[in-house]
Amino acid sequence: MPGDSAARERSEPAPGAVLLPGWLDRAAQLRLIAACREWARPPAGLHTVRMPTGGAMSVRMVSLGWHWYPYGYRRVAEDGAPVKPFPPELGRLARRAVAEAYGGTAAEVAGAAAYAPDTAIVNHYPHGARMGLHQDRDERTDAPVVSLSLGDGCVFRLGNTETRNRPWTDFELHSGDLLVFGGPARFAYHGVVRTMAGTADPALGLVGRLNITVRESGLGA
Repeated sequence: MPGDSAARERSEPAPGAVLLPGWLDRAAQLRLIAACREWARPPAGLHTVRMPTGGAMSVRMVSLGWHWYPYGYRRVAEDGAPVKPFPPELGRLARRAVAEAYGGTAAEVAGAAAYAPDTAIVNHYPHGARMGLHQDRDERTDAPVVSLSLGDGCVFRLGNTETRNRPWTDFELHSGDLLVFGGPARFAYHGVVRTMAGTADPALGLVGRLNITVRESGLGA
């Protein structure tokens, strides 16, 4: 199947970006999916984001640690409730992800050696959802972003740091994949071109795609 990690190997789509296919085994994926369902419950649960232009994003999201909104962070969610806390176990997972992605070169990647994640955004992509090219620039640090994929696969686009135009690289992300981008790729434009409906393992019991991105906000306490 397209998401078979045995047919795919570790790769570096761009300097500072590392893809580890099948990094999460099925048990780990099931644990994260169960956690996402709990995080999605109100208050401060899953919601639709409206941009300042008035348009609505096709994904729905929930924030942990800090509530993300266009274009910043705060401690209060859309419904006025305090944002859900950032889970320590997610922080441990993200630190392991950075260590395994960069290995002995962690000190050479901006922010990787002292990685201290404190916020996460969980995006749910129903069938047909996408994410336009954007930069993750609302954090006050250049520490790496850890991205975990669950459920349906997608075509991910990793661009350059200067413009939404070419050059860019398209590649597939499947359930269990880990993508870390830091260093020269930390502020690269990126997005989801399309999701691939029906590609998830039925045993996961998930419709659509979940993406968990873990970040270091740089906002302090």
